[in-house]
Amino acid sequence: MVAINKPNGLLVHRSPIATNTNTFAVQELRNQIGLKVSPAHRLDRKTSGILLFALNTESLTHLQSLFENRTVDKTYHAIVRGYTENEGLIDYPLTNDKGKTQEAITRYKTLKRTEISVPFGKHATSRYSLVEVYPETGRMHQIRKHFAHILHPIIGDRPHGCNKQNKLFLEKWNLTEMLLHAIEIEFEHPVSGEKIKLKADYQSEFKRMLGSLGFRG
Repeated sequence: MVAINKPNGLLVHRSPIATNTNTFAVQELRNQIGLKVSPAHRLDRKTSGILLFALNTESLTHLQSLFENRTVDKTYHAIVRGYTENEGLIDYPLTNDKGKTQEAITRYKTLKRTEISVPFGKHATSRYSLVEVYPETGRMHQIRKHFAHILHPIIGDRPHGCNKQNKLFLEKWNLTEMLLHAIEIEFEHPVSGEKIKLKADYQSEFKRMLGSLGFRG
């Protein structure tokens, strides 16, 4: 296996709906290590963080079964609008691009909150939360859709986020990325059976916004 810390904006592999790029994680990694690689799971183009690849068919089959059976623990961090609850469970079914509605469950806890003296709308200040997120199911754009559903959209998310907030961040901080990062993954090694825990540091824009928004400590 091999894991990377995928940059925001990088596609995992070629897609007919993304014709504006010739750079993909699969090809980049294959060129770097000189081996064929196969992604074991998905990560949105706009989401940064841990992406796991298999180097052979046996590992790929095993890893994919772990993801399908929900025995992989995935942890994300996101910066969202407003003050979220200390912890919460979002149980809200989502409809995929084929029109099928599926159960979708996301747990989260709030790590930090901040209030800055930037007026927004009728409010004299702006409030944001840094949340740690644990998706129990793996639906497309699940975390993004779930936080929009509870009215705490992820900053920089398009189209599920808040356009006015995204405009504010673009104009004030020149932020063009979405603040959602896959920070940790834990799973069973396909050969040894031991527990493997991998962690990926924040990307530079995520770190910059933590500082700009005043998240302390």
